[in-house]
Amino acid sequence: MNNTNEKIGLLISQIRQEKGFTQAEFARRLKTSQSAVNRMEHGNQNFSLEILGRVSDVLNKSIINVADESVNLHVNGGHELHGTIDVKTSKNAAVGLLAASLLNKGTTTLRKVPRIEEVYRLIEVIESMGVKVKWMANNDLEIKPPAQLSVDHINANSARKTRSVLMFLGPLMHVFKEFKLPYAGGCKLGRRTVRPHLYALEELGVSIKATDGYYRVIVNKHPAKEPIVLYESGDTVTENIVMGASRFEEETVIKMASANYQVQDVCLYLKRLGVKIEGIGTTTLKIKGVKDIKKNISYSPSEDPVEAMTFIAAAVVTNSELTITRVPIEFVELEILKLKKMGLKIDILSSYIAENGFTQLVDLKVHKHNGHLHALEEKIHPNPYPGLNIDNLPYFVPIAAVAHGRTMIHDWVYDGRAIHYTELAKLGVNISLADPHRVYIDGPTRFTAADITAPPALRPAVLVLLGMLAAPGTSILRNVYTINRGYEDLANRLNAVGAEIKVWHEM
Repeated sequence: MNNTNEKIGLLISQIRQEKGFTQAEFARRLKTSQSAVNRMEHGNQNFSLEILGRVSDVLNKSIINVADESVNLHVNGGHELHGTIDVKTSKNAAVGLLAASLLNKGTTTLRKVPRIEEVYRLIEVIESMGVKVKWMANNDLEIKPPAQLSVDHINANSARKTRSVLMFLGPLMHVFKEFKLPYAGGCKLGRRTVRPHLYALEELGVSIKATDGYYRVIVNKHPAKEPIVLYESGDTVTENIVMGASRFEEETVIKMASANYQVQDVCLYLKRLGVKIEGIGTTTLKIKGVKDIKKNISYSPSEDPVEAMTFIAAAVVTNSELTITRVPIEFVELEILKLKKMGLKIDILSSYIAENGFTQLVDLKVHKHNGHLHALEEKIHPNPYPGLNIDNLPYFVPIAAVAHGRTMIHDWVYDGRAIHYTELAKLGVNISLADPHRVYIDGPTRFTAADITAPPALRPAVLVLLGMLAAPGTSILRNVYTINRGYEDLANRLNAVGAEIKVWHEM
């Protein structure tokens, strides 16, 4: 059998295992025999385009073109949603915890990790350093480090597809005197400076220069001589400096820290490793680290407030009654208040603690508004926690589109993200761009179906999908790799509560 069939078979086997399917389950979904699947995976099968198409659809991942840029969504819109949908664990927490696991010489098991492209890319990067990673039942992820990490053959292609790779700076400074890290990539949201990371880590003896597509890092580490004031109160920079401080036995004080949900999860994980951290959930953190960490532990990251906001917005734009469970309420409280002031009725049904033992979760019900929402007089804008979540802000764009009156959205954090919001004009939204950070939306909107290529940024791409859910008729959203970076199986989960979305692979 030729080498091409062997490569395709190996790829199918790897993706099947990533998805958590046994050969028998995969065969059932593919409507073939387990022996036929075994032949495929061992390269003993000729692959027609029809077979590859069926395999791609079952695995929800393109086989010929490995990147998901070839995956499209066909949306039959105009239907109300109904029933109950669960919020999954946080993508942003998961990627921070993957980086933090490099500090532990023992085995880390992360519970219920979302199977998304951003997680896959970071796994590929740490595997290229010698880490053994294994998917277990229920999306648990087992992470076993080697005796010595290596950065000589780091997977630069995967690293450049995610900005989260920047968080490896903090852990790796305790392993190497000198190393290089590929430039960070991810969503195309204009220029985002890495200077806050550089300034903070300099206080711990790390020197970073950007040359030839890499960050070149020289380490002469030492404890901070005075409190570290962050140049920017960002989530990833806070996680980076927390991880950098976690191996110093001397106390490190970090001021202007982010108190956001993913930072809290990284801090809680590090506490499980023996690191002493005071001030979790505040903007001042005091850290007393452990010089050498080797523990076999498991940790459960909390649920994703941005995913919760996504489902709230989906209910609003489709005028639906929807119950959303496992919502981390502290990170959507202000958003819910603003929605109530717009006229939306939301009830909290129950309250309980997340599996990390810290985060407060609730179940909530979003009620139909029947076209009675009105625009807020004030602009809607984000702030670092405890303000309106920076990643929740975009979902007010389609929400504003169904409200009566004019809304101004001020997205001051990211250069150019607001420009992507104007894609909703193709679905009938009356939206105008004031400048790269501000848009005006005049509602209410009569959504219309359209054929649109997904914007190269996660949240704007999901906004287009939400608009398509509200638009009667068939819409096509092309090249949805961006969405798959941050959401696990979003189309099928929305289908389970009444949406009609078909995943379509072009080859």
